[in-house]
Amino acid sequence: MDAVTGVLVAAWGGFQASALYMLFGFFVAGLLVAFVNADKIARHLGKGRVRPVFLSALIGIPLPLCSCGVVPAAAGLKRQGANNGATLSFLVSTPETGVDSIPVTYALMDPVIAVIRPVAAFITAVTAGIVENITGSAAGRGQALQPAPLAGASTGCGCNSGGCTINSRPGPPLADRTMQGLRYAFVELLGDIGVWFLVGVLLAGVITWLVPANFFEAHLGGRFSAMLVMLVAGIPMYVCATSSTPIAAALVMKGLNPGAALVFLLAGPATNMATITMVVRLLGKKALAVYLGAIGICSLGLGMVTDALYGQLGMSATVAVGEASELLPGWIEIGAAMVLAGFIANAVWRDFRHRNDCSCRSHVPEAPQTLV
Repeated sequence: MDAVTGVLVAAWGGFQASALYMLFGFFVAGLLVAFVNADKIARHLGKGRVRPVFLSALIGIPLPLCSCGVVPAAAGLKRQGANNGATLSFLVSTPETGVDSIPVTYALMDPVIAVIRPVAAFITAVTAGIVENITGSAAGRGQALQPAPLAGASTGCGCNSGGCTINSRPGPPLADRTMQGLRYAFVELLGDIGVWFLVGVLLAGVITWLVPANFFEAHLGGRFSAMLVMLVAGIPMYVCATSSTPIAAALVMKGLNPGAALVFLLAGPATNMATITMVVRLLGKKALAVYLGAIGICSLGLGMVTDALYGQLGMSATVAVGEASELLPGWIEIGAAMVLAGFIANAVWRDFRHRNDCSCRSHVPEAPQTLV
């Protein structure tokens, strides 16, 4: 009983520390959906080997989609003319980070890893996309996908995985767009990843309570071997960018080096078995090899760079974990945690009520997007 209490107390501590940052991230996510026109963006992703790849990586970094929900969105870009490299770049950068996960990384870990994470996602995505465009066929570099629908449910994420077409009718007023975007963020998106975030927080509580201090330093040996273990563990696992953060923070507190934590933060959200099968269907086996190879090689290389950077700065990641959350008064953290818990409960309840209704409650709201 003491173990259960200890785990729950540790999990609540992580949830409380990250709640305000989570709410801010979802607010920004709603604004992005309300005011960014995906149709216009997609028109710039078809021609060229390098420029579309950079644009796709930049587009994907702030978008709050998991490794499962990103596949229908990437298929939509492909149908609208994005080449294979641009599509692959989007598939890598989008789930590895997002406006919802970056503030949580800052809160639960430290500012250094919060900056490194999106930069590393961008580098990995650009690498995968350019390699695919250089080594792929000319047809793959410029040919749009035929409009055969990709059912979001086949990825294992249910109806909310985003297989809908964006409405292109004239846009509603500013206030309506804003409210529809926020409803998307705090109801539909939170319904998709809220439970997974709670799972991540609970696993972090288990690690915090049960794993001895400096466990990883004692049992994984060198830093590179720890990175390999995190890579192997992360590739088949389904964990979104937000829910992976409390797990990584708990591992660092138990002695895992920050480079290995970065490997987990990159490989875990970007890959899982469902996504791997969908990448084969969408882009082919060679693109899958590029996809996995770029994630593996770049995450290991960037992990070593991260460890070297912490060494140059004279920082201990174990000491830095969670310092950002200490800047907030306790009553603000508790209030934000209660609000976030209410939003998650509401979103999960609505999702449960409509779980058999596949009328396309998607990652992209039906509201037209008229800006950008």
